[in-house]
Amino acid sequence: MIDATTPPSAIPGFRPVPRTGVIYVMDRARELGYRAGTDGWCNLGQGQPETGPLPGAPSRPLDVRIAADDYEYAPVGGIDALRRAVADLYNARYRQGKASQYGPENVCICGGGRSSLTRVVASLGNVNLGHVLPDYTAYEELLEIFGTFSAIPLLLEPETGYALSARDLRREITGRGLGALLLSNPANPTGRVLRGRSLAAWVQEARDLRCTLIFDEFYSHYLWDEGLMEGTTVSAAEFVEDVNRDPVVILDGLTKGWRCPGWRLSWIVGPADVIEAATSAGSFLDGGGNRPLQEAACALVDPQHAHQEVIAIHQAFARKRRILVDGLRAAGLTVEHEPEGGFYAWASVASLPAPFNDGEAFFEAALRERVITVPGIFFDINPGKRRADHTSRFRQYLRFSFGPDEASVREAVGRLQKMVGR
Repeated sequence: MIDATTPPSAIPGFRPVPRTGVIYVMDRARELGYRAGTDGWCNLGQGQPETGPLPGAPSRPLDVRIAADDYEYAPVGGIDALRRAVADLYNARYRQGKASQYGPENVCICGGGRSSLTRVVASLGNVNLGHVLPDYTAYEELLEIFGTFSAIPLLLEPETGYALSARDLRREITGRGLGALLLSNPANPTGRVLRGRSLAAWVQEARDLRCTLIFDEFYSHYLWDEGLMEGTTVSAAEFVEDVNRDPVVILDGLTKGWRCPGWRLSWIVGPADVIEAATSAGSFLDGGGNRPLQEAACALVDPQHAHQEVIAIHQAFARKRRILVDGLRAAGLTVEHEPEGGFYAWASVASLPAPFNDGEAFFEAALRERVITVPGIFFDINPGKRRADHTSRFRQYLRFSFGPDEASVREAVGRLQKMVGR
């Protein structure tokens, strides 16, 4: 049984703090010799895209100019130039011809994905906050640490492709009295994507029922429907009518879509009242982001620059997606639903012989082959451990990333096939 808590502190007043699933996984790999850049390891666990040059992608910044005033604190809500640049990107992508446009007052710049999530969650009032299962592992501690709301799980089923229709959404909101709902789209780990009419219907239900939708859109550049126009992205921003009245809050950043995780730069887009609250929360949570990198990021979010990056991502990552999905199936794993978005495959080991038919056992065996994965139980998020001890529905699942370079993905599936005797 995986124990993701840290050892009890010997210092009075401190408690053990759970490690998120990926942190536990990476710590376990380090115990066996993994180090970033170490030859011989295939990291299909960490949620990080390859960060080097891609064919057709715009050139990567190699240095950052630091002006005299960059040594001062950045505003807690971000510098005006980047707030405006992010607003302009969303307007160019999703709001052309619409009367209501995003402005800098609708954008808050944060120091990374978890920072933006924390600011938004810290700003919530005394509401029932829905979250779906399975979903991003880091939500678990996040949904426990603030006591102003009650976290309510919504179960998604593999039989329905981990989808929730607008009709189901209305039933969940009204039946559970939800004031807000947090979810990733594209979904981590299942790869499910809400877009088009389905996403429009969700936004309409939120508008009608006055339930705030908090969309974690960090994988918005990773879409795999062959029928989509080259360079297409997804965002609930497309279906917002009034940017200051519709209860839609969007989280994204440079981490995944621009393949710059080390920059630790993200943003919140939403109604001005929400942005003001998130900025106030940032004043005591983190104090604001890195000023020189915010200056440099303005060029990265230019619509044309961003469009080139998306096209390059689609071409490179589509090949890796095919290699991973086909390779896992050849190893005897079941990929019930091929990922529609993101860069993960959510796969079951139930059909494998023992001991590989258990997610934790498979994870440990793969580590011995120097392949890092993430057991599915970490995505069965249980804030505060309020649900009784139980056998997770996802005990026989794992998440595999095709974020690393193509050679690593190809090598990893070969090792996994050999491991299970295929």
